Amino acid sequence: MDRKPNPSEEKNTLHVRNKHRYRYDFPSLIASHKPLREFVVTNKYGNETVEFSNPDAVKALNQALLKHFYQIENWDIPEGYLCPPIPGRADYIHYAADLLASVNNQNIPTGRKVKVLDIGVGANCVYPIIGVNEYGWQFVGSDIDPTAVKNANKIVNANAVLVNKVEARLQNNKSSIFKDIIHKQERFDLTICNPPFHSSAEEAMAGSQRKNRNLGNKNYDKPVLNFGGKHNELWTNGGEVGFITRTVDESKLYKKQCFWFSSLISKSENLNGIYAMLKRADVAEVRTAEMTTGNKISRIVAWTFLTPAEQSEWIGNW
Repeated sequence: MDRKPNPSEEKNTLHVRNKHRYRYDFPSLIASHKPLREFVVTNKYGNETVEFSNPDAVKALNQALLKHFYQIENWDIPEGYLCPPIPGRADYIHYAADLLASVNNQNIPTGRKVKVLDIGVGANCVYPIIGVNEYGWQFVGSDIDPTAVKNANKIVNANAVLVNKVEARLQNNKSSIFKDIIHKQERFDLTICNPPFHSSAEEAMAGSQRKNRNLGNKNYDKPVLNFGGKHNELWTNGGEVGFITRTVDESKLYKKQCFWFSSLISKSENLNGIYAMLKRADVAEVRTAEMTTGNKISRIVAWTFLTPAEQSEWIGNW
């Protein structure tokens, strides 16, 4: 039997510090970003929502959320680029904060002394936005797409809260992850990555068709990507396993310049192979956290090459 949701109902699958644990308060969001009003509809339960199959509605919602919760006054992305769901992005940042706290007497290190590298920052720059706002961290974002890098830096320069705290760098070598992005003598406390998890355009299209069918879009066989996404944002040779294989291989070259490396893993069937890969890489420690947003379960796998003594020395700088 269908149950009418409570507008204040808590989404308790999200991280306890996630600001998006409750249903969207559309009057407040519209007050923050008036253009959202035209996209708000009432569902069969009598609750306000937006049509998530409409890319313009999703973008307007994101603009409202970023203004209301993260003080981002100017945010936009080029047409067709990934417009990510904000709650899931926030969850990764909060679990990352827990990871850093776990080696720091359960105290989350905050401020610009903590430096994070976002692999695949995208045109949207959302992970750095949330990390700066929530914890005051310093961010470098990398991407192989010049348009994405240009737009990410445009967002930074258009919002005073981000200036001098976020920098997007272009990765000129599309087969590299960390090379030419991490500078000599540069150190990062954490790397994060939401890798493209499809292995081909066809696989990405099939996934979009399923998503649109679930959203009730009658033209699901010819989907408009509601969250958008370019080639490098949605698929890569070898899918997420291929991407993470390259990430692990390159992480060995920067084992003393990064404390924690991490990546989202979308498909649980890939975990055992990734754990075996990390064992062969002779990492010192592996951590896994499970996060749930909506009906989707993802895992964050993190690894470090630092010994306990090296870890203690590192966190002395926090």
